[in-house]
Amino acid sequence: MYLCVTVNDEVIRVFNDMKVRKSSSQDEVKKRKKAVLFCLSEDKKKIIVEEGKQILVGDIGETVEDPYACFVKLLPPNDCRYGLYDATYETKESKKEDLVFIFWAPENAPLKSKMIYASSKDAIKKKFTGIKHEWQVNGLDDIQDRAALAEKLGGNVVVSLEGKPL
Repeated sequence: MYLCVTVNDEVIRVFNDMKVRKSSSQDEVKKRKKAVLFCLSEDKKKIIVEEGKQILVGDIGETVEDPYACFVKLLPPNDCRYGLYDATYETKESKKEDLVFIFWAPENAPLKSKMIYASSKDAIKKKFTGIKHEWQVNGLDDIQDRAALAEKLGGNVVVSLEGKPL
């Protein structure tokens, strides 16, 4: 019934840019995406980068005080999305950065939307090679508290997220 969904090249480019942490100039770092949302195209055949739904590293401390809270606000209350969030966190031993792939499927999203996003998730995940953390979120209650992300990243060994103690 569902056609095979393809992943737009731009999505893969965004992922690769976020994944590769090469030593960049300050300006390049500022342009890096801290978080981004992906959605299905109007015809439901492609996964694309959602226009305007991103946080750049350079926004933090400028227009964005708390990148995690800001990311949560980007999620639509009544529809599904895929997201990438570049989490910066500390354990007792060290500072870390990890990409988290988020599948957002809120309770009140239309059933058809949930089905298409769920069945297309593997298509986008296959392109995101080397992602250690995948998180399916079914509502704001699951994601609002940053401790829930910390739990995903390493459970009780995580002591701070985005510079804020847990």
